[in-house]
Amino acid sequence: MPPVHRQVRWWILGMLFCVTMINFVDRQTLSVTAPKLREIFSLSNTQYGIIVAAFQMGMVFGEFPMGWLMDRRGARFGLTFAVMWWSIANALHAVANSLLHFSFFRFWLGTGECGNFSGGNKVVSQWFPVRERAFAVGIFNSASMIGSAVAPFLIVPIVHLYGWRTAFLVPSVLGMVWAAVWHFLYRSPDEHKKLTPAEAAYIREGEPAAAGPIPTNGQLLGLGPTWGLMLCRLLVGPVVQFYIYWLPEYLYRQRGFSLTEIAFFAWIPLMFGGLGSIGGGWASGFLIRRGYSVRAARIMTMGFGATLCFLSLAVVLVKTVPVALIAICCVLFGHTALSANMFAAISDIFPSSAVARVTGLTGIASGLSGMLFPLLTGILVDRISYTPVFAMASLMPAAGLLVLVVFAGKFKQIPLQVSS
Repeated sequence: MPPVHRQVRWWILGMLFCVTMINFVDRQTLSVTAPKLREIFSLSNTQYGIIVAAFQMGMVFGEFPMGWLMDRRGARFGLTFAVMWWSIANALHAVANSLLHFSFFRFWLGTGECGNFSGGNKVVSQWFPVRERAFAVGIFNSASMIGSAVAPFLIVPIVHLYGWRTAFLVPSVLGMVWAAVWHFLYRSPDEHKKLTPAEAAYIREGEPAAAGPIPTNGQLLGLGPTWGLMLCRLLVGPVVQFYIYWLPEYLYRQRGFSLTEIAFFAWIPLMFGGLGSIGGGWASGFLIRRGYSVRAARIMTMGFGATLCFLSLAVVLVKTVPVALIAICCVLFGHTALSANMFAAISDIFPSSAVARVTGLTGIASGLSGMLFPLLTGILVDRISYTPVFAMASLMPAAGLLVLVVFAGKFKQIPLQVSS
């Protein structure tokens, strides 16, 4: 094997990390500017929930087409298209002037940004052996938290110096630059000229001898593990979205934070989320290397993460801000440790030719719940308080893990027979 700095898969993972950071800076720009936008356009909690839900609706409509595009045309073209598509949508937020405008552009943004994970998961399934996949997913997934943490430091100064409209343009340009670099540099393992035979053999360790026929969409939908993964992500996904989109609002309205204080403190839980993603991926890989089955390693790591998520309820029950922030840190650490292994389970169970589509199907499920949960959050916060919302967030990850354990079987790749 060549030294680590010459192993191609880590450079490709670095690019996935960068684009995921950009993806979540784009998403977080709305939540960072939300206190100002709500004052300028007189938006209620319910109306803000509608805008957030429009993004999730866009993901519902975009998930499977993006997954199909990745499987059909490959990650080089698929990710280039997805990033350019969502960058244009994000830039157009700068011309929005109403609830309708913001909802439309958020919908558009969602149809593209969902391609980040279907494309990224496909790339990982092609470039990493089974024992490294959760770690690789954990690294690029950690960028979602790091991007969300970096966003206030990037966006708040831009808002103060140049206004909120410019804040939407800067990350959009970064996305377009990334798409150009990716299209120029990326190739699949079979085509990459700098991939050594030793690294290629290492990547293929543990894989079936033959890839087999490409499964149909109907066949994928007829499998129990597909539905187990979909239902798991349906229950798990809205929790982190709630923290990403509503944490600045919660700190601003309920804990008395200013925008500047949000920028200085809100990044801390998000950084713990990044550490949880990497740590959860590393932990399951460590257990596999120690002789545990893939199934046992995944379930043990996800169970630890779901247990930490129970602390969501403590966020609203504790009196002091530092203790509430500690609880939030623990929740995001646990949630992302669970999520890294949930995404890795897709490539454990399905061949590379189906990974992007199954990821897209799970994204549809997550998008449906992610569309409804912000609406429910806005209504509950307006009419009751944040307490029932945090209570739901404490239980949903454990419920998602339970469903996955029931439906996923042995976490081994399913032999698929496709009729000609």
